[in-house]
Amino acid sequence: MTDAQETAADSPLRTSGDPRQRPHTPSAPDTDVTADGAPVPLLEPREGIPEVIADPAALADVVAAFAAGTGPVAVDAERASGYRYGQRAYLVQLRREGAGTALIDPVGCPDLSSLGDALADAEWDLHAATQDLPCLREIGMRPSRLFDTELAGRLAGFPRVGLGAMVENVLGYVLEKGHSAVDWSTRPLPEPWLRYAALDVELLVDLRDALEKELDRQGKLEWAHEEFDAIASAPPAPPRKDPWRRTSGMHKVRRRRQMAVVRELWTARDAVAQRRDVSPGKVLGDGAIVEAALALPLNVQALSALPGYGHRMGRRQLEQWQAAVDRARELPESELPQPGQPVAGPPPPRAWADKDPAAAARLSAARAGVTALAETLNMPQENLITPDTVRRVCWEPPAAADAESVAAALAGHGARRWQIEQVTPVLVAALSAAQA
Repeated sequence: MTDAQETAADSPLRTSGDPRQRPHTPSAPDTDVTADGAPVPLLEPREGIPEVIADPAALADVVAAFAAGTGPVAVDAERASGYRYGQRAYLVQLRREGAGTALIDPVGCPDLSSLGDALADAEWDLHAATQDLPCLREIGMRPSRLFDTELAGRLAGFPRVGLGAMVENVLGYVLEKGHSAVDWSTRPLPEPWLRYAALDVELLVDLRDALEKELDRQGKLEWAHEEFDAIASAPPAPPRKDPWRRTSGMHKVRRRRQMAVVRELWTARDAVAQRRDVSPGKVLGDGAIVEAALALPLNVQALSALPGYGHRMGRRQLEQWQAAVDRARELPESELPQPGQPVAGPPPPRAWADKDPAAAARLSAARAGVTALAETLNMPQENLITPDTVRRVCWEPPAAADAESVAAALAGHGARRWQIEQVTPVLVAALSAAQA
């Protein structure tokens, strides 16, 4: 039994109802764990599948129930990635002691600010919070404090931190994950999908409790709180500059005129996808955009011969894409995109040895030190300190390689207090050795 499993066994799960349906700790006597010790499939929510809330009157009842509940609230959201335009939520799941589980349809209830206000003082428990917070913000739900069970698992040193793996390893239950990539914009939602959605929040608070004790046992709980506070207080990410440059296969496009074709086709595709509310890839694939950019077709007939523009594409669609190609062909040189984006910060590490051998030596020493420290602390290097922060400090080091200067540099790059305390001695040693 792992330390985390022992932690889970130290306190009973927050369960109620029929004991035949109630989850148990994996090590307790007379539990539902199978005789050979295998994890137990979790097949049904303990109070059954709740009715989906899709109108304001029913939402008001949920708000009242959750406001009267106690303790943390488990929160999850389902999107329709790959099916719909954008990353909006199509189902929100919540569970809180005293309120049970709620499934809310943001299509029927697009404004959940009343629910967000009712839970303003509660801790929100999410798994991979940064994935769900943007779509929750769009519908009026913003936590003031949270606990991220995925990030907690990383800090605690778990090799697999998906929700299913964490629930199985810590609590001894198997979650069915067959519906994670379905089209959640489907209406009505099938019952098996709703069961899956309800089970995603069924044991989230129990998992949070076990991980909190595990982090405390490892002396990392305050570190986790700093990370959670940073996530909760982080502003929304700014829009990406020149998102068309992220087109898959863009590395094949070398000439500026070809880049202009990618930009025009990407922009035209995005407008169609937004208008139809479908994933851009369903309108026109990235591969087709790159093929047209490389070929620079002169007319619809030439375009239709390219991969991605076959016989299934109608004449009107072909004309639409050819018009985008023609716009790029007609642009004056001064309006063509430049090859590549201005890069802020240091160059790619592979170029350091030629550009600045001393910086390359600093980076090599720093990486070795951070790797060793991460192994000692039993956590991924990127959670100990971001690789970008290490590169920036090594490329433009402080004038003095002392603890105060290095700590100030780390803080300037957004490192948290616990990260600064842990990493500063390592970077001081690396920078000092490189100067010697």
